[in-house]
Amino acid sequence: MKRFAELFVAIDQTTKTNEKVAAIVRYLADSDDRSSLYAIALLIGNRPRRPVKTSDLKAWATSAAGIPDWLFEESYHIVGDLAEAIALMLPPNLLSEHDYRLPDVIVQLAELPEQTDEQKREIITGYWQHLSRDERFIFTKLITGNFRMGVSRQLVIKALSIHLGMDETTVAHRLMGKWIPAAETMVSLFAEPEQGSRDFQPYPFYLAYQLDGSLESLGNIHDWYIEKKLDGIRGQLIVRNGQLYVWSRGEDLLTNKFPEFGPLADALPDGTVIDGEIIPWSDGRPLSFQVMQTRIGRKNLSQKSLREAPLVMVCYDLLEWKGEDIREMPMHYRRNLLETLLSSPLRHTALLLSETMPFDNWGEVALFRREARNFHCEGVMLKRKDSAYGSGRRRGNWWKWKTDPLTADGVLIYAQSGHGRRANLYTDYTFAVWDDAGTLVPFAKAYSGLTDKEIAELDAWIKRNTVDRFGPVRSVTPHHVFEIAFEGIQQSSRHKSGVALRFPRILRWRRDKKADEANTKADLLQLIDAVNG
Repeated sequence: MKRFAELFVAIDQTTKTNEKVAAIVRYLADSDDRSSLYAIALLIGNRPRRPVKTSDLKAWATSAAGIPDWLFEESYHIVGDLAEAIALMLPPNLLSEHDYRLPDVIVQLAELPEQTDEQKREIITGYWQHLSRDERFIFTKLITGNFRMGVSRQLVIKALSIHLGMDETTVAHRLMGKWIPAAETMVSLFAEPEQGSRDFQPYPFYLAYQLDGSLESLGNIHDWYIEKKLDGIRGQLIVRNGQLYVWSRGEDLLTNKFPEFGPLADALPDGTVIDGEIIPWSDGRPLSFQVMQTRIGRKNLSQKSLREAPLVMVCYDLLEWKGEDIREMPMHYRRNLLETLLSSPLRHTALLLSETMPFDNWGEVALFRREARNFHCEGVMLKRKDSAYGSGRRRGNWWKWKTDPLTADGVLIYAQSGHGRRANLYTDYTFAVWDDAGTLVPFAKAYSGLTDKEIAELDAWIKRNTVDRFGPVRSVTPHHVFEIAFEGIQQSSRHKSGVALRFPRILRWRRDKKADEANTKADLLQLIDAVNG
């Protein structure tokens, strides 16, 4: 744990990419295989599940620190992060420090759910007694299930590429899928797999940046494929050795969630990997993402849920054909193969070819993008016809250009302190609209979109205008109006406002508006009708 804590601190204390990469390379060079594998898993975001309740952690830490409950809670609210609060409040050097091995710690945490509450307490407080402050912070973060390192996946891949002497594309591919550190060695994970040993493994997804330049800078429009940007689950559909696997972009294996794809194990040739968007589809058009959510949240799928939320994969790209990795071939080549594959009458109706739109000039593209919601999409995707299928997010060959977000003006009614460097500032906000009775009802929570200067100004105002407190939350005078942007809206019986928003964030502070000029619940319901109309 000591060396991993040193790596965490080294990464946390710099914003320079090369220094973070160098710190990871040093760690790997000085670590045994098992420690390296567990560290890599944590670095790329494969976190242990939370084995104990947060309330138990608070109680055990309060007792170990010898302080009253109210003092722990007040301190926690000031710090803003439970693991950091515990690390700071526990007395230093309770006993002599002990250097636990990272793999042993992760394995024991994974076994905690099988223990009694008293055994859990004994194990966790035992670690706290023998760890340094930095190690306590990391250990407690692992317990809460919220552990994150300040590095991107691509940065970890770069460090591994240097350490292993392998190209980054190969490293990225080897890391895909839910591999288990306890079942691997560095050789087994990164060596060329034996035939059939990793039939389940997807390829790294190629991701597009939001278009940030002019359309004209892209050159000749006929050098590009232009497709609708659909709102679903990005996935890869794999058929190898008669087995079907469906992976999400988040590297979740979702095969059992999508039984309608099952017949494709026999319908597609062995060695086929298709990249596409899994979306609810009926009567020749996409349905809202809300319909998808009724499916993915269920443990057991009934025939009724399958009928009410029928799914298809809209296919974008062909990555593997008859067992051959064709990602380096130009996109027009891969597209032609995909069209041939999907045009066969033997193929399943659950696979649809993504439509390429034959625009003659960039002005037509801009017009379509503005009206994208009328065509049941979020905007357009722009893909260069001669591009290879890359790994991760890259600039130049693939771009997404989303339509302008939907917006509504809401009144700030609640605020809560943030986390990390913003723990002493109120940065998490709840906004409300007016109902028919003239009462403010909450409709959105957001924490992004304001500048540091605006956050500081608003924080000072919140502290002066608090009317009530609910633990870490402050209720404030309804005065300030903010324009809230969001990607989608639908009715919801779980929210007081009767609506639920998709990806809400603050667009701007409406200093020109008074609270009574904010939008109403009726406005939001009309917006739903307009969007779905």
